[in-house]
Amino acid sequence: MIKQFFFLLLFGCIQYSIAQTTVSGIVTDTKDVPIMGANVYLEGTYDGASTDENGKFSFETAESGTQTLVISMLSYETYYQAGDLSFLKDLKIKLKEAMNTLTGVTLTAGTFEAGDNSKVSVLKPLDIVTTAGAAGDFVAALQTLPGTSTVSEDGRLFVRGGAAGETQVFIDGLRVFQPFNATANNIPTRGRFSPFLFKGITFSTGGYSAEYGQALSSVLLLNTTDVPDQEKTDISLMSVGGGLGHTEIWGDQSLSFNSSYINLAPYEALIPSNQGVQWNSPFEAVSGEAVFRSKGTKSLFKLYTGFTHSNLDIDQEDINLDEFVNFRLKNNNLYFNSSYKHFFDTNLTLTTGASISFDKNAIGILTNSLDTQETASHLKIKIKKGFSNRFSLNAGLEHFITDYEETFTSADNAAFESDYKDHLTAGFAEADVFFSNRLAMKVGARAEYSNSMQNFSVSPRISLAYKSSDKGQFSLAYGGFNQNPLTEILKFNQNLETEKTTHYILNYQFLGEGKTFRAEAYYKDYKDLIKFDTEIPLFNTNYDNSGSAYATGLDIFWRDNASVKNLDYWISYSYLDTKRDYRNFREEATPNFAPKHNFSLVTKYFVTDWRSQIGFSFTHAAGRPYDNPNTSGFLDEKTKAFNNLSVNWAYLISPQKILYVSVNNVLGFNNINNYQYADTSNVNGSFDRRAIRPAADSFFFVGFFWTLSDDKKSNQLDNL
Repeated sequence: MIKQFFFLLLFGCIQYSIAQTTVSGIVTDTKDVPIMGANVYLEGTYDGASTDENGKFSFETAESGTQTLVISMLSYETYYQAGDLSFLKDLKIKLKEAMNTLTGVTLTAGTFEAGDNSKVSVLKPLDIVTTAGAAGDFVAALQTLPGTSTVSEDGRLFVRGGAAGETQVFIDGLRVFQPFNATANNIPTRGRFSPFLFKGITFSTGGYSAEYGQALSSVLLLNTTDVPDQEKTDISLMSVGGGLGHTEIWGDQSLSFNSSYINLAPYEALIPSNQGVQWNSPFEAVSGEAVFRSKGTKSLFKLYTGFTHSNLDIDQEDINLDEFVNFRLKNNNLYFNSSYKHFFDTNLTLTTGASISFDKNAIGILTNSLDTQETASHLKIKIKKGFSNRFSLNAGLEHFITDYEETFTSADNAAFESDYKDHLTAGFAEADVFFSNRLAMKVGARAEYSNSMQNFSVSPRISLAYKSSDKGQFSLAYGGFNQNPLTEILKFNQNLETEKTTHYILNYQFLGEGKTFRAEAYYKDYKDLIKFDTEIPLFNTNYDNSGSAYATGLDIFWRDNASVKNLDYWISYSYLDTKRDYRNFREEATPNFAPKHNFSLVTKYFVTDWRSQIGFSFTHAAGRPYDNPNTSGFLDEKTKAFNNLSVNWAYLISPQKILYVSVNNVLGFNNINNYQYADTSNVNGSFDRRAIRPAADSFFFVGFFWTLSDDKKSNQLDNL
């Protein structure tokens, strides 16, 4: 019996030793540096080991046949190797660095982010609307960033030597065709949209994604809030009007709206306009916005709509006429935007959307009238597929439809009509490639075809980013951009080519410890710009694509909210060298909208004892070119420098009640935007002129803002 026991024991040991298989190897990174402490095991078993200081591992297993070896280590991608156990010996395994979405490289050339969830954000939504002098207009706040030029009489975005029409605006990825309120000549406009409904803003001053087109200089992307955190009501009482906003939530569905009424009559009664302007009926506007959201398990539907009605009646001085020129305007604008996003289990996202706008203007100039109507729409579908944390693809198709009609009626009732219709189809594809946490690339292209112009174009786009340190990185961007001529041209002539530009950008960014530094150099090369041979575009004007231009410069941005307690400030500086030969220019010259130097200083300081936020903004711009017919040169004289110091004060009466005061150009700088010269010379052979100045040197604003919310803490500080 004892002999049988020892025999069975010996037989079992032999069987065990035969069944055991050794798995071994060495684990290193891609530079052959050994990795210590990596977890190595057979999937679905308890058999495994950890790598030693030399990266080596070895363990035995009783498993047999085909198995999967797994190697995992923090900061590295998990490695899998399947095969017969007999081949899992003396392995040499290289682990790739895992992509870290928080600390890894990002593509930032030409782009400013403004969002609470963006790791490359240089501004927050709060900053966009609490900037002194902006008066709640996010476009005015963006004009304190580098790359923009101060053109105070216009109010739109002029970016890196580009005209205002070279910037396009998108809401949730869909085009906004009339993003600014209609206004009179030399009276600055404002954006149609309030900050109430948006969670973040991306402002690209160049080199932007292939997903966006029809913009030679810049795109501004507005993203509506996905899911509100609570129900609340916002009430605004202002020196120039009032507003009401509310958010209602029903489970996974919600509705937010914001409405306002603006009337500048009380302001005009207290602060008279400059002598060159007389208000018969000050600017008046009624506007409203709403967004409905429905959140599914793996989907999100949003419907946004906005409506604006505005009118004004103004008399403006003209040096060529004895009497002031009467200008009357009534504008109605209606905009719809819907988007649907579905998230699939395969790391695939499908997004579809459509936008449509209706814009009507009834304009009176002296005894003449001009009626315009534009209906425009945008259809879009795109997919985004993440194949791994190193590679993703974004591709889509979109279609734009524009239908414009215009009727000019003279004092003797003679009518002249002009119009144009266009269908523009575009496709884009773009890949994000992350080679490591320090090196990334975005590469893509965009193709467009315009039906009315019968023009086809392809635009390549590429960006590179290298993380040089934990807090700093360099970025490069190159891209081609196309844009159809503006409506003022196409309504008379569609036998033209698309206008083109090429961007080259070099960027350095430092982020860390409450400080942000950005420096960006760029060069833009324009070609095929529209030229014409009359003072303004007319039905009998000769048009061609012989125009050209260049713009080069340096943008600097510095922000610090950590060095001094309760103080937050940023500094922007832009140097711009640009010349154009386009429109009716008789030679290459710097246009009036492009000052060589722009500087902004924005500060915000919270005084705890006073329960107040106090801020000021100072803007300086070099003199702008103007053409003096009394000299032989063209656009070779400059206005005096532009200066503006604005202050604001927000006082928290209680956590949900705010008293707000803002004064624009508090020192009353006598700024001059341009000069108008007489069409004919005087008795001395010289051309008389008048200075074109702002309608008023200063603007003040007083408001009371009250919020009613579930948490009893929310307020409208981020809407001021």
